[in-house]
Amino acid sequence: MSFDAGQVSAALDAIDRDWRTGGACVALSGGLDSTVLLHAMSILARARDFSLRALHVDHGLQAASREWAESCGRLCADLGVSLTVLRPGIAPEPGDSVEAAARDARYAALAGELARNERLLTAHHGDDQLETVLIQLLRGAGVAGLAAMPARSRCGAGWQLRPLLGIERATIRAYAEQHGLSWIEDPMNAALRFDRAWLRARVLPAIRERWPAAAATVSRSAAHLAEASRLLDAQASADVADMLDDGRLSLAALWCLDGDRQTHVLRWWLRQAGMRPPSAARLTAALRMFREARDDASPVLRWKDGELRRYRGRLYALPPLGPGLGQFGLVPGRGGGLPADTRWTIRFREGGESLRPHAGRPRKRLKDLCQEAGIVPWMRDRLPLVFTEGRLAAVGDLWLDADIALPPGEPSLRPLWSDRPPLY
Repeated sequence: MSFDAGQVSAALDAIDRDWRTGGACVALSGGLDSTVLLHAMSILARARDFSLRALHVDHGLQAASREWAESCGRLCADLGVSLTVLRPGIAPEPGDSVEAAARDARYAALAGELARNERLLTAHHGDDQLETVLIQLLRGAGVAGLAAMPARSRCGAGWQLRPLLGIERATIRAYAEQHGLSWIEDPMNAALRFDRAWLRARVLPAIRERWPAAAATVSRSAAHLAEASRLLDAQASADVADMLDDGRLSLAALWCLDGDRQTHVLRWWLRQAGMRPPSAARLTAALRMFREARDDASPVLRWKDGELRRYRGRLYALPPLGPGLGQFGLVPGRGGGLPADTRWTIRFREGGESLRPHAGRPRKRLKDLCQEAGIVPWMRDRLPLVFTEGRLAAVGDLWLDADIALPPGEPSLRPLWSDRPPLY
């Protein structure tokens, strides 16, 4: 099968008719596949006059990584394409491999670099798709996992496009040889301790010997599964339409669905909240726990990406608490607030705090205020508290001490808590 820049253009048009409008950006590793994609895109950019640039992620994990970045720089200079080199840090979670952490850091760095509606082009091809389906199958993935890699998906402020999914690795190599391209060979791609490398070296040759069109037929199956996944997600979206209240899920409404739909709705809802769901088995067990726990209990499911908590008949999906608390500060204004000429300190609750929320009324313990207002229990120790000389003056942007607060109209500092997590 022949392959040229025109086919890349046709594939992009089929995936995303507006791909040129926000500019195109190639994720360039320096390997065979991304080198060919960048070369083809540079031809298109010159012929059709659209914005094109490249991004290279250097994790610094291998001794040659700086040389690879320099090689990518030379390639981009030869093709007249600007290059940005990203060097993200890597912080593996306990139990995670360095490779998995590097992959997550790479995608986070690429997503964070995209301008609004810019298209990130990655060089995943038909053989990659075949490998992905086989790996997902052997891991026991569901419909969404077996749908493998989509041709188009959201990525940061832009979109990720995979225009080579219909092209096999041998065809890409033939293009590179025809155009005299050179590329980097990453030794990790041949390390048999990695699942993909082992499949590539030991399994796929035998599959192709028996089924030469395996990549195309498995990609077709993945497309069918992607369609099924979209239909299931549409059903989940319809199911939750009357369940959500400011991002919180009504358990009473959830219990009206059968078990399989409950689990799927929960998985869909978590993905919408930006979290990768835990396994189906853990979700099923969590639903049973939330349903059977006493009314005064505080059941919680924790996993790497977040927490699920129950409170007053609703489920809350929370990112790991700490970084997800938003931003808090004191801003000047005249709407009534704290004196600007006072030294303030901000800290979390330690116990025993109280303030007077209403003039002429008794002081109240913070514990009682939170209970009366219905503040969810797990946020009560994470409310930013403002003190002066050891005296509580404000609780987030919820309550001010009437004995300290200035009346409206006077210059003051007003508590502002932006991007805060759900409190009620």
